[in-house]
Amino acid sequence: MKTLIIAEKPDMGRNIAAAIDPKAKNQRTYIEGEQYIITWAIGHLIGLAEPDAYDDRYKKWNLGDLPIIPEQFKLVPNAKTKDQLKVIAELAKRCSHLVNACDAGREGQHIFSLIQRHLKLKQPVKRLWISDLTPETIRRGFAELKEGADFEPLTRAAKARSEADWLIGMNGSRAFTTKHKELLSVGRVQTPVLALLYDRQKEIEAFQSNKYYEVEAWFEQGETLYRGLWQGERLTDGEKAKALAEKVKGKRGRVESYEVKDTKEYPFKLYDLTLLQREANAKFGFSAKKTLDLAQTLYEKHKAISYPRTNSNYVTEQNIPEMHRALDQLAKTDYRGLVEGADKKFVHKNNKAVCNPSKVEDHHAILPTHKTPGALPPDEAKLYDLIVRRFLSQFYPAASYKMHTVLTAAEGERFKSTIKQLLDLGWKVIYADQKKEKPTGRGKGKADGKEDDEESAEEEVQTPFTLDAAQEVRCKKSSAKEKETQPPKPYTEGTLLKAMESAGKQIEDEELRDAMKDSGLGTPATRASVIERLKNVGYVVMQGKRIAITPKGRTAVELIRGAGVELLTSPEMTGHWERRLNEIARGTASDEQFMANVKKFATMIVDKVRVQRPAEKTAFEGEAAAAGGAGRGRGRTAGRSAVRAAQRQERASRQRARSAGRGARRRERASGSGAKRGTRSAAAGAGEPAAGAKRGTRSAAAERASRRQERSAGRGAQGGSGRARRRSAGAERSGRSGRVGGADAGAYRGVRGGCTAGSDAGRLPS
Repeated sequence: MKTLIIAEKPDMGRNIAAAIDPKAKNQRTYIEGEQYIITWAIGHLIGLAEPDAYDDRYKKWNLGDLPIIPEQFKLVPNAKTKDQLKVIAELAKRCSHLVNACDAGREGQHIFSLIQRHLKLKQPVKRLWISDLTPETIRRGFAELKEGADFEPLTRAAKARSEADWLIGMNGSRAFTTKHKELLSVGRVQTPVLALLYDRQKEIEAFQSNKYYEVEAWFEQGETLYRGLWQGERLTDGEKAKALAEKVKGKRGRVESYEVKDTKEYPFKLYDLTLLQREANAKFGFSAKKTLDLAQTLYEKHKAISYPRTNSNYVTEQNIPEMHRALDQLAKTDYRGLVEGADKKFVHKNNKAVCNPSKVEDHHAILPTHKTPGALPPDEAKLYDLIVRRFLSQFYPAASYKMHTVLTAAEGERFKSTIKQLLDLGWKVIYADQKKEKPTGRGKGKADGKEDDEESAEEEVQTPFTLDAAQEVRCKKSSAKEKETQPPKPYTEGTLLKAMESAGKQIEDEELRDAMKDSGLGTPATRASVIERLKNVGYVVMQGKRIAITPKGRTAVELIRGAGVELLTSPEMTGHWERRLNEIARGTASDEQFMANVKKFATMIVDKVRVQRPAEKTAFEGEAAAAGGAGRGRGRTAGRSAVRAAQRQERASRQRARSAGRGARRRERASGSGAKRGTRSAAAGAGEPAAGAKRGTRSAAAERASRRQERSAGRGAQGGSGRARRRSAGAERSGRSGRVGGADAGAYRGVRGGCTAGSDAGRLPS
């Protein structure tokens, strides 16, 4: 009998067939050769069943029916791809062995596992685990197939994540929605990310801008002229600052201290997905989703880069020859001029900045392959250029500088100067033709909104800097500059990705950043879809590159925290949950204990919401919540303006979505569906709630009014009549009427869990 190979997508199946059996016949839904039959999923063919599969009463959203906690989760085929599932079932009957060739990661493992479980496939399984789709890599992967049983811990982690998302998303979203009569999507990753945006906006609004003054002086000695900043307490008196400037102007001074040291700046790290998304957002304004989609195209269609959904910035010793080969191939392209200056001696197994096997788990850093693409569309070319230049920089020496630190005294006042003298551009020659900017990837930076007077005093020069510390200097000119303290900056997608990676902590040191990767919010593969979901459910809108939280988003965070389930908004706690899932994948933690704690947490959410006071409708649409901050000055003004603009955009978005329901749903499907990734780690226990929950009761009359409102939603949140009744929570799919229409319909996909809960934007078929 033959071996059945199941790939994740049709393109991947065709690539495999071309590499291992080019004479195989294409039968449209599969490709058959003498030894292998190659077929494919189309993203998620199987999903978790919706609540009404367990009990018909769950077709209606009723707080009294919660929590919904299945003893055993049921699987259902995706109606749109069930024919392909039948193809796999029939082909499996003709085969004695299986090869899991889905994406080499947690989600790919989950897709295969669901098919295997639903079809009850009992054949022995081998695992194809590769990082690019070049024919050579595919053939090598088949020569080195791994035992399917070795990936059982990864399967358990994927299953636990999917079921936990269902439990938290389904129960949390239904509880808050039915209690407050407004579609409120809740999830493990989505909710703490929303809380990050909420907290940043509150900081901006509460910020009080203060004036301060900076005194600078220019000193000369012969042909040398340099700038120094006055050293002392921050000046808030303008007259005093002007007096200081006048005091030293034209006066003689002396060099109190002068230090010179050689420094080097090494190339920035190779890209992982999050780092690539951050830089593409900063440089080109690409959304996280767009960058992921472009990277997937470069990987799948052009085979020009390695697997993009990686969280590693390093390679293993086995990758070094591949990097050298890719460098040789780039010499035949428009990058030949840069390749000529490259030297392979810099990329070797002992260079821990490049080769560090201990920091490579599923996949190495994103690399160009030896297969160079032809002409690319503009946006694909931009992303490919980022990856290639970062790759080439590893083959160059460090940039060299002399750092001159001078402390100058004049009239009893001290001024500090830092002069950075370039000796050798080194790897920076690769970026010499581009606008000067600060790429992300290595070293320490400054947190958003912080001033650094010493850094602002630093000057970079390309000519030799000479100073005789024994000779006096003269203050040629001086001035007092008025400045203002700045509020924290609103998040962009790039800076939000950085915050998600470190679970909301301001972490600038790259070693600490690496340590946090296992406990961030979401994974590299899912972060883009989380941001897209926040947009789709009406929690945020884009204002240029900035992300603005809407009144609905603000109220959602306040209601969740007000219910006493602050843990659901805690980035740090969610980071612990993600780390526990990674421990399950490594076989060092129990998925059973993890799920027991998730069930306790889901029950606690419902219990807290049940006694919460219902929100006023105006809380979701008005500006009252936004105006609550007592802050004055620039932060408050900017905050109110952002909220007003967010309101306008939210209203316009709702109107457009109502008039184009079908289009909104198609876009929602394309955006992935990981909104409600709810989990609760075994380490953190069941998540005891913080004190201070606001408890309220409703009268019988209010309860009856609530029921009437729920029923009046028709095909909306209550799954009224017609097709919505016949299908499982039909309004969750359609979102066609009432307050759950249009743009809000996206949240129902987030609530549903199941087949869409675990997927992300890049994995759904186009």
